[in-house]
Amino acid sequence: MAHRFHPTLLREYDIRGVVGRTLGEADAYAVGRSFGTIVRRRGSGRTRGSRVAVGYDGRLSSPALEQAVVQGLQDSGTDVARIGLGPTPMLYYAEAVLDVDGGIQITGSHNPSDHNGFKLVFQHGAFFGPDIANLGVMAGTGDWSEGSGGVESVDIMDRYAARLVEGFDGAAWRIGWDAGNGAAGPVVDKLVKLLPGEHHVLFTQIDGHFPHHHPDPTVEANLAELKALVRAKKLDFGLAFDGDGDRIGVIDGKGRVIWGDQLLGIFAELVLKDRPNATVVADVKASQALFDRISALGGKPLMWKTGHSLIKSKMKEIGAPLGGEMTGHIFFADEYYGFDDALYAAVRLIRGLTRLRRSVTGLRDEMPEMANTPEIRFPVDESRKFAVVEEVRARLLAAGARVDQTDGLRVTTADGWWLLRASNTQDSLVARAEAKDAASLTRLIAAIDAQLADSGVIRS
Repeated sequence: MAHRFHPTLLREYDIRGVVGRTLGEADAYAVGRSFGTIVRRRGSGRTRGSRVAVGYDGRLSSPALEQAVVQGLQDSGTDVARIGLGPTPMLYYAEAVLDVDGGIQITGSHNPSDHNGFKLVFQHGAFFGPDIANLGVMAGTGDWSEGSGGVESVDIMDRYAARLVEGFDGAAWRIGWDAGNGAAGPVVDKLVKLLPGEHHVLFTQIDGHFPHHHPDPTVEANLAELKALVRAKKLDFGLAFDGDGDRIGVIDGKGRVIWGDQLLGIFAELVLKDRPNATVVADVKASQALFDRISALGGKPLMWKTGHSLIKSKMKEIGAPLGGEMTGHIFFADEYYGFDDALYAAVRLIRGLTRLRRSVTGLRDEMPEMANTPEIRFPVDESRKFAVVEEVRARLLAAGARVDQTDGLRVTTADGWWLLRASNTQDSLVARAEAKDAASLTRLIAAIDAQLADSGVIRS
């Protein structure tokens, strides 16, 4: 038996599709069967075979997909440790501490509610790029092992929550928490009972309809209820999480957003106190102010490709203690495991305030005001998005522009810089620009629009 995935399903750093259109239970079974085969062939070789942890988020389609993944793993001869419903970092934690050879989380992350997918870990490392492509080859040829793996349920949420606050040395603050009806909700409910201070929670009940707002803290409109809570209760700051709990959003006591790269600058100050000259990894969408800040703090900034698997892998390769993305993925290999965990980042922020002797609002006050755009996503057909970037690249190089091609195109001009890249998770292009003032930013945005127009794309 063989299986062919929809050509858009296997992405660079995870597997994602639209349920009922490009993703179904047969795909989930094939993911489990193929991954189980890889684990058995390259795993630890224990007498019963190998073992994989499996978790899932709160999307309506996740339980059925989880069941299909588990069946695929079993039919490959792989044992399964089912950790149940919870955030992706809880699956990463389980893979790090349980006697397993890998992990699979069924999750649609921050994407629309009818999307879903899979994030995979193999032997404590990111599973992406060629690894994911190989899954497709194996499924397409039916190159699968056979067997009858066992299944057990493992209750790990309390252990995970306890690990998040291990060594806690922070002060008591008045904090708002918005779980957005995503998978982080139950852990947030446990965390606020373990932490000092006054805590007010929003939307911690998991609901795959996402009735209050979409769980993506990088979109400021999704933070409206949290801002209102912080304002009404006069709280010190607010914390928000995406649908699977691996991305964090922060607002200060004045309701101002602290974006992912700004948050990474706060964490860099903390980590570099103990690890001078350490490398801090940030993605190509991050502000130049962040890279300058890391240098000023005595660290070594490294610009790298966007994508949670890509950042984690690079950090592990070079031994970096800290990394992050504009989208709120924060990776601690300092006192932690190196994976992106928004709940752990929240606890580290609370702890860090004591050491920095500043409030979140005070830290935000100190940040330079930049003229920049948020991440701008606009739809472009999957078959066209990479071609558009290549066309723009060719024109820029022909014109002698200063172009960094680490991931897409980051173009530096006298006005500042702008970025254009194809999303690896959605049928869209991603743009961002940053300048020294509003007039310069207007010129940068016009340059993006002109390049796109030359390729027949109008950014709405």
